[in-house]
Amino acid sequence: MVRMSVIGAGSWGSAFSYYLGRLGFPTRLWVREEEVYMDLIETRENQTFLPGFSFPLTVSFHRLLGEAIEDADLIFIAVPSQYCRLIYSRLSEHLNSDQVLVSLTKGLEQKSLKRMTEVMAEVFEVNRKDRLAVLSGPSFAKEVAAGQPTALVVASLDINLARNIQETISSLQLRIYTSTDVIGVELGGAIKNVIAIAAGISEGLGYGNNSRASLITRGLVEITRLGLALGAKRETFSGLAGLGDLVLTCTSEMSRNYHVGLELGHGKSLKTILGEMKMVAEGVRNTLVVNKLAHQKKIELPICRQVYEVLYLGKPAHKALEELMSRSLKEEKI
Repeated sequence: MVRMSVIGAGSWGSAFSYYLGRLGFPTRLWVREEEVYMDLIETRENQTFLPGFSFPLTVSFHRLLGEAIEDADLIFIAVPSQYCRLIYSRLSEHLNSDQVLVSLTKGLEQKSLKRMTEVMAEVFEVNRKDRLAVLSGPSFAKEVAAGQPTALVVASLDINLARNIQETISSLQLRIYTSTDVIGVELGGAIKNVIAIAAGISEGLGYGNNSRASLITRGLVEITRLGLALGAKRETFSGLAGLGDLVLTCTSEMSRNYHVGLELGHGKSLKTILGEMKMVAEGVRNTLVVNKLAHQKKIELPICRQVYEVLYLGKPAHKALEELMSRSLKEEKI
């Protein structure tokens, strides 16, 4: 029996460990927050991040990282990007050479502008690159925990590793596809959060489906444009980690990033919105990184730029939309 470990007990880490436990895998869930840990020990429910789901007995709860990954074959890391380097560093003290690490994080490191597997390769050393993978795609945590059919993509530089993960965790509920485009899968998962904020702003301002469809379509162009400049494959952005995840996060208030945009459109300040949220909206930090990368590559990303100006320069949301609509007229290019 393959032994699993999930690092991070937020909504996605909890839902994914719940899913693995339901499949019958012995699964250890590392929990950072004392309050969440005590709830799990006492009730077997994460009342903070995944209420309403009682974990199967195949899932155990741990506060010590070394204990959480001991003897694990597959280690899934579901930690917000701002904490990943620290957690990777702490994990590196306990890893053995056979353990596979799979990133579930849809974010970019703000200081270095690196993707999570790049940070992993740096922290865990180059010779572990063939043991690294990323799992991404359209997946709200509550729906995965509820057993609703979901499709995801697992990417690794080693296609055999991706296939092994695919075969291990796929089920009638979760269909996994494979890819070797690690760059594209990670960038798609990160940049779509920025576009989701824009879609939320549009909704908050009272605009309808036409506006949202336009943002999704042109947002996909921006994701693809930056992705190609950074070495990704075009076809990845037509798939689950690109268009699939983008549509999901731009069309539902279950999306944290869409929620941030919605509240901005309603006139709330970013500080107030984030202060009211329990979970991390990766798009807020991703916006900074994406715009820095675009500047480095001399690439025009109009939507991402306007989101940046609303979040960090205090531009009124309606002015951002006006500027997008009043740009010089152009030929459509994909």
